[in-house]
Amino acid sequence: MRAYSYLFLMMGCMWGAGAIASPSINPGPMFGFLDNGKSAVLKRIYNAGSSTAFVKVVVQEIIYDNRGQPIEQPPKALSTVPMAQQNTLLASPARMIIPANGMQSTRLLFLGSREQERYYRVRFIPVLPSSDDRFDQSDDDQKNYKEALTAQVTLLTGFGTFMFVRPDNVIFDTRLKDEKGTYSVHNAGNSVVALDFVKSCHVEKASECSPVAQHYVLPGRTYTFTKEENKTHSFVLQEGASKRAISIPTT
Repeated sequence: MRAYSYLFLMMGCMWGAGAIASPSINPGPMFGFLDNGKSAVLKRIYNAGSSTAFVKVVVQEIIYDNRGQPIEQPPKALSTVPMAQQNTLLASPARMIIPANGMQSTRLLFLGSREQERYYRVRFIPVLPSSDDRFDQSDDDQKNYKEALTAQVTLLTGFGTFMFVRPDNVIFDTRLKDEKGTYSVHNAGNSVVALDFVKSCHVEKASECSPVAQHYVLPGRTYTFTKEENKTHSFVLQEGASKRAISIPTT
């Protein structure tokens, strides 16, 4: 089975149409890691737009079923059990006010057991402020902001990142198998590995190469390359901080 190339790359959330003056947020890299030995990671959110951004952070865990299909869980609220037993990823703060051409940070903190790897989609959604969203804006401030944006043709777009929360005791065990027509990468460890700078090039015309891609192989999954005549495949295998270049010969 091929591992997921995209891990359902994050989709935006849109309201309205066309943009003249509006927030324009950028959460940085699409994929992030909370490595073993660390309980939190800082995420910087930039607003390159011409208006203040009121940003809501939504965290949802992703669970894979027996067929390897992702199932997105509803956002999890904190329960009454001790913080160390919550078993969830939290964003603090979960509401941000980011000025035009400014930046704010939120901390992604995991609370609970890390016996196995966990996966989360973290969405950063610009919203029109309301009392329900707890942005601490007065009614007049909310009204003025909405009227200012409504006076323009506005597009509010939210972005997301995918967070890998590695287990406390990481085991990397990547098994490479070279067969007649295929070359497979099987992850027999307990934490995701990355195949970076993936490309195929013509044997006789080295400048003729495919666009560079990146794939992630989850524990227990396999990514398989199909060998092609007169083409070589190559990639960099990343196991945490360790990297090694792999070249796959042609058929």
